[in-house]
Amino acid sequence: MHTQSEPTSEISFDDFKATVLNDYRIAVTSRECSLLGRREVLTGKAKFGIFGDGKEVPQLAMAKAFKKGDWRSGYYRDQTFMMAIDHFTIENFFAGLYAHTSLENDPMSAGKQMGGHFGTHSLDENGKLKNLLEQYNSSADISPTAGQMPRLLGLAQASKLFRQVPEMNTDGLSNEGNEVAWGTIGNASTSEGMFFETINAAGVLQIPMVTAIWDDDYGISVHAKHQTTKENISEILSGFQRNEEENGFEIIRVKGWDYPALIDAFEQAGKIAREQHVPVLLHVTELTQPQGHSTSGSHERYKSKDRLQWEKEHDCNTKMREWMINNQIATDEELTDLEKDIKRKVREGKRKAWESFLNPIKAEKKTVVSFIDTIISESENGQFIKGIKQTLVDEKDPLKSDVLIAARKTLRFVAQEQSEAISALKDWVTKFIAKEQPNYSSHVFSEFDSKATNIAEELPQYADDAKTVDARIVLRDNFDALFSKYPNSVVFGEDTGTIGDVNQGLEGLQDKYGELRVADAGIRETTIIGQGIGLALRGLRPIAEIQYLDYILYAMATLSDDLATLRYRTHGKQTAPLIVRTRGHRLEGIWHSGSQMGALLGLLRGVYILTPRNMTKAAGFYNTLMQSDEPAVIVECLNGYRLKEKLPTNLAEFKTPIGKVEVLREGTDITVLSYGSTLRLVELAAKDLQAVNISVEVIDAQSLLPFDLNHDTVKSIAKTNRILVVDEDMPGGASAYLLQHILDEQKAFRHLDSAPQTLAARPHRPAYGTDGDYFSKPSAEDIFEKIYQIMHEVNPNAYPQIR
Repeated sequence: MHTQSEPTSEISFDDFKATVLNDYRIAVTSRECSLLGRREVLTGKAKFGIFGDGKEVPQLAMAKAFKKGDWRSGYYRDQTFMMAIDHFTIENFFAGLYAHTSLENDPMSAGKQMGGHFGTHSLDENGKLKNLLEQYNSSADISPTAGQMPRLLGLAQASKLFRQVPEMNTDGLSNEGNEVAWGTIGNASTSEGMFFETINAAGVLQIPMVTAIWDDDYGISVHAKHQTTKENISEILSGFQRNEEENGFEIIRVKGWDYPALIDAFEQAGKIAREQHVPVLLHVTELTQPQGHSTSGSHERYKSKDRLQWEKEHDCNTKMREWMINNQIATDEELTDLEKDIKRKVREGKRKAWESFLNPIKAEKKTVVSFIDTIISESENGQFIKGIKQTLVDEKDPLKSDVLIAARKTLRFVAQEQSEAISALKDWVTKFIAKEQPNYSSHVFSEFDSKATNIAEELPQYADDAKTVDARIVLRDNFDALFSKYPNSVVFGEDTGTIGDVNQGLEGLQDKYGELRVADAGIRETTIIGQGIGLALRGLRPIAEIQYLDYILYAMATLSDDLATLRYRTHGKQTAPLIVRTRGHRLEGIWHSGSQMGALLGLLRGVYILTPRNMTKAAGFYNTLMQSDEPAVIVECLNGYRLKEKLPTNLAEFKTPIGKVEVLREGTDITVLSYGSTLRLVELAAKDLQAVNISVEVIDAQSLLPFDLNHDTVKSIAKTNRILVVDEDMPGGASAYLLQHILDEQKAFRHLDSAPQTLAARPHRPAYGTDGDYFSKPSAEDIFEKIYQIMHEVNPNAYPQIR
């Protein structure tokens, strides 16, 4: 079904006719899938459907201009495009609709995402990057509207870097930067801030990015007059149009039902972007959406009769059909026969996909019913189990959960009985869950041997006369060594380039490595993260700097929806090893306090959250991550850059382990766990407590996600029999998260002689000033008194009340 065109050359009419007919076959196949897909949802075989009907012909045109090595960052209407580049079949369409948990059947996500979310496989079976120049590439879609735009920026910028930075390794990644990043978006979604931020950034960066806007005048039920000024996105963006004096965008407008004009428009857009590295906005107007937004509603509810009639007349497939007949490419009879054949093939593909999805479950159902039958005949509770069995038997199209529910409910009634059938059913339940759970829960983090948590610790080494320097120098010199060691590494962010970041951790590195590798970026956190995701997908090693941890909230949607879920939603077939560098903790004020750890821990599962206590530890985390292919957020201590640390000799080589705690001070009376800047206060309090005969064991969590994979914290608690978790996040945030791990996963309650406790900040953002910090977050005095009070409860005579 592939519709990729060869370079422009003279072809015969017969060849031209064959190409056009093949295009029409793909368009009609896609439409029939959409129509039948809707019926499958309405009859209950699928949960939800959102399809690409009405957008088929422009997607064919885009596929013709799309070349191997190019990248797509699109949305849930692009099924025709994926069929046209030969990455999506009829069976794949329906497997995705049914949420078949098989990567072979649903190569987009193995059932983890709803249908209509497309991606290709960048990683091989060993987790290594494939040769991306030998395939058509699609970054994995997400549902949030305009969420695909930030990563599109990075996918396009990679080509600029590959073309203009000669020291970069391009093997299997780029052909002299000739790759184009193609984005698609609905007209209504251009109202989102992510769209405008991306468009502005692309114009500044001048990168080979083509953004196709599918414009059908509606956003779900809301007309364009409520969405867009002047009801015309390309008109209001006309100020971005480049001219002879100024860089900007090339803007092209084309009607979505005009097949030859669409092919010309997309060919022109691709040529401009590919050769000149100029971003292009391609506004595709007068499109339709024959079945409405999704299976959740009917567009007849909000479209007038005149509009519905217009859509019927201007349907892109209908107009292409008319054009073919008028230009004697095919007759009505030929096309009718073709359409009938396609209908049959789509129905057959649907049948095969449904059987492939359902038959394994039916086989498991048969097995379980057999076990239950035997149990009913042998058990004194058999009468109660008959209803469970009958419910399962009556389920014509069972889900896995239906079968498992019946088995588990049966076992409740025979908990005090023993038989071969009961043992067999227990064994089936255990094995079935072990087999099926990974289909739904695997690949949150890497499952390959190269994963970051497998990289061993390597301690920093020091010369006998090692210099004691400002801690920022350790970071700076380590970054220098990293950029030299890894030619595909880049760093960018606000104030990152010219001044070497606000704390001079990158001082002088732009002069050494150039403005493209150590780059300043505008105030646009969302697309800074998006740049990083796209660059990482292309095989670069980006470090995206968010100036302060507080500002990461601007980028949280992209971090959470896109980066954190990428490996999971592709079932381990894509990864973006982006390192997000930021700084926080112990600053003053509501918007510069830098302790939103609870939010990060809740929203960024799939991204490592690392909280080094000093800059040597931070540098070690960067070194560890550069040897892996997983994303992380590193929160440097904002008040630590001017503190003194020794300068190691093995820069870029020493490594801080991920998921391992460190005991900083041994003690016997109580274990205190903390991280980041607060550790300094904990150590100060521990020293003062020693003077009143309280021995405190201090543990640095180091990484919050994951936390303490070796369960070393509970080993400390087994010795001290007490635990206090201290941090400066709000109550119920990171401290509660850590305590849950200690109690639930490490089973520390077995060793406790005192109630486990936490000490966090006040339940509000910090007030301004040093006194604001003191009264808003735990102080050394708060920590001292908290620990002292715990010991008072243990021995009131030895530790009388202080106040």
